[in-house]
Amino acid sequence: MSRRYAREAAMQALFQLDMIKPAQDNEDKAQKEALDSSWQAGDFKKVSEIDKGYAAALVKGVRAGLQSIDEIISKKSHGWKISRMAAIDRSILRLAVYEMKYIEDVTPGIVINEAVELAKKFGTDESARFVNGVLGAMVDK
Repeated sequence: MSRRYAREAAMQALFQLDMIKPAQDNEDKAQKEALDSSWQAGDFKKVSEIDKGYAAALVKGVRAGLQSIDEIISKKSHGWKISRMAAIDRSILRLAVYEMKYIEDVTPGIVINEAVELAKKFGTDESARFVNGVLGAMVDK
Protein backbone atom coordinates (compact mmCIF):
# COMPACT_ATOMS: atom_id res chain seq x y z
CA MET A 1 0.00 0.00 0.00
CA SER A 2 2.84 2.38 0.73
CA ARG A 3 4.12 2.52 -2.84
CA ARG A 4 0.58 3.30 -3.94
CA TYR A 5 0.78 6.62 -2.10
CA ALA A 6 4.20 7.29 -3.57
CA ARG A 7 2.89 6.61 -7.09
CA GLU A 8 -0.16 8.80 -6.57
CA ALA A 9 1.90 11.73 -5.29
CA ALA A 10 4.46 11.27 -8.08
CA MET A 11 1.72 11.19 -10.72
CA GLN A 12 0.19 14.38 -9.35
CA ALA A 13 3.59 16.08 -9.35
CA LEU A 14 4.27 14.91 -12.91
CA PHE A 15 0.90 16.26 -14.01
CA GLN A 16 1.67 19.62 -12.41
CA LEU A 17 5.11 19.76 -14.02
CA ASP A 18 3.59 18.87 -17.39
CA MET A 19 1.21 21.79 -17.05
CA ILE A 20 3.73 24.42 -15.95
CA LYS A 21 6.66 23.23 -18.10
CA PRO A 22 9.43 24.64 -15.91
CA ALA A 23 12.60 26.06 -17.41
CA GLN A 24 15.52 23.63 -17.43
CA ASP A 25 17.46 25.71 -14.90
CA ASN A 26 14.46 25.60 -12.54
CA GLU A 27 13.68 21.88 -12.92
CA ASP A 28 14.96 20.63 -9.54
CA LYS A 29 13.14 23.35 -7.62
CA ALA A 30 9.96 22.81 -9.63
CA GLN A 31 10.08 19.05 -8.97
CA LYS A 32 10.44 19.58 -5.22
CA GLU A 33 7.62 22.13 -5.12
CA ALA A 34 5.30 19.95 -7.21
CA LEU A 35 5.92 16.94 -5.01
CA ASP A 36 5.51 18.95 -1.80
CA SER A 37 2.24 20.27 -3.17
CA SER A 38 1.09 16.72 -3.95
CA TRP A 39 1.83 15.49 -0.45
CA GLN A 40 -0.05 18.42 1.09
CA ALA A 41 -3.06 18.22 -1.22
CA GLY A 42 -3.43 14.44 -1.25
CA ASP A 43 -5.39 12.28 1.12
CA PHE A 44 -2.27 10.62 2.48
CA LYS A 45 -2.20 9.10 5.90
CA LYS A 46 1.14 8.39 7.48
CA VAL A 47 3.66 8.31 4.67
CA SER A 48 7.16 7.10 5.45
CA GLU A 49 10.31 8.86 4.40
CA ILE A 50 11.06 5.80 2.26
CA ASP A 51 7.81 6.34 0.33
CA LYS A 52 8.55 10.04 -0.04
CA GLY A 53 11.99 9.15 -1.34
CA TYR A 54 10.50 6.65 -3.80
CA ALA A 55 8.08 9.28 -5.09
CA ALA A 56 10.90 11.79 -5.50
CA ALA A 57 12.99 9.21 -7.36
CA LEU A 58 10.04 8.48 -9.67
CA VAL A 59 9.51 12.15 -10.49
CA LYS A 60 13.22 12.76 -11.04
CA GLY A 61 13.58 9.64 -13.19
CA VAL A 62 10.57 10.37 -15.36
CA ARG A 63 11.62 13.96 -15.92
CA ALA A 64 15.21 12.97 -16.72
CA GLY A 65 14.12 10.29 -19.20
CA LEU A 66 11.10 12.10 -20.60
CA GLN A 67 12.14 11.93 -24.24
CA SER A 68 12.86 8.20 -24.28
CA ILE A 69 9.76 7.45 -22.19
CA ASP A 70 7.59 9.43 -24.59
CA GLU A 71 9.11 7.53 -27.53
CA ILE A 72 8.13 4.23 -25.91
CA ILE A 73 4.60 5.47 -25.26
CA SER A 74 4.31 6.75 -28.85
CA LYS A 75 5.32 3.36 -30.25
CA LYS A 76 2.84 1.49 -28.09
CA SER A 77 -0.13 3.86 -28.31
CA HIS A 78 -0.88 3.24 -31.99
CA GLY A 79 -2.25 6.38 -33.56
CA TRP A 80 -2.01 8.61 -30.50
CA LYS A 81 0.44 11.46 -30.34
CA ILE A 82 1.74 12.26 -26.88
CA SER A 83 0.62 15.86 -27.25
CA ARG A 84 -2.96 14.78 -28.01
CA MET A 85 -3.35 12.50 -25.00
CA ALA A 86 -5.22 13.68 -21.95
CA ALA A 87 -2.62 15.19 -19.61
CA ILE A 88 -3.58 12.90 -16.74
CA ASP A 89 -3.29 9.80 -18.94
CA ARG A 90 0.07 11.03 -20.22
CA SER A 91 1.34 11.50 -16.64
CA ILE A 92 0.14 8.06 -15.57
CA LEU A 93 1.70 6.40 -18.61
CA ARG A 94 5.01 8.18 -18.12
CA LEU A 95 5.16 7.06 -14.51
CA ALA A 96 4.29 3.45 -15.33
CA VAL A 97 6.68 3.21 -18.28
CA TYR A 98 9.48 4.56 -16.13
CA GLU A 99 8.80 1.99 -13.43
CA MET A 100 8.52 -0.87 -15.91
CA LYS A 101 11.72 0.03 -17.75
CA TYR A 102 13.99 1.42 -15.06
CA ILE A 103 12.99 0.09 -11.63
CA GLU A 104 14.25 -3.43 -11.06
CA ASP A 105 12.16 -4.59 -8.12
CA VAL A 106 8.69 -4.08 -9.60
CA THR A 107 6.69 -6.49 -11.70
CA PRO A 108 4.89 -5.25 -14.82
CA GLY A 109 1.55 -6.65 -13.62
CA ILE A 110 1.65 -4.62 -10.42
CA VAL A 111 2.71 -1.46 -12.25
CA ILE A 112 -0.09 -1.87 -14.81
CA ASN A 113 -2.66 -2.52 -12.08
CA GLU A 114 -1.54 0.55 -10.12
CA ALA A 115 -1.61 2.69 -13.28
CA VAL A 116 -5.13 1.50 -14.13
CA GLU A 117 -6.26 2.34 -10.59
CA LEU A 118 -4.78 5.84 -10.92
CA ALA A 119 -6.56 6.24 -14.26
CA LYS A 120 -9.87 5.19 -12.69
CA LYS A 121 -9.41 7.63 -9.82
CA PHE A 122 -8.14 10.66 -11.76
CA GLY A 123 -8.94 10.12 -15.44
CA THR A 124 -11.97 9.98 -17.68
CA ASP A 125 -14.26 7.02 -18.22
CA GLU A 126 -11.96 5.83 -21.04
CA SER A 127 -8.66 6.42 -19.23
CA ALA A 128 -8.34 3.06 -17.49
CA ARG A 129 -8.89 1.11 -20.70
CA PHE A 130 -6.50 3.33 -22.65
CA VAL A 131 -3.74 3.10 -20.02
CA ASN A 132 -4.21 -0.67 -19.73
CA GLY A 133 -3.99 -1.08 -23.51
CA VAL A 134 -0.81 0.95 -23.92
CA LEU A 135 0.95 -0.69 -20.99
CA GLY A 136 -0.29 -4.14 -21.94
CA ALA A 137 1.28 -3.66 -25.38
CA MET A 138 4.62 -3.18 -23.64
CA VAL A 139 4.55 -6.59 -22.03
CA ASP A 140 2.92 -8.44 -24.94
CA LYS A 141 5.84 -7.51 -27.22
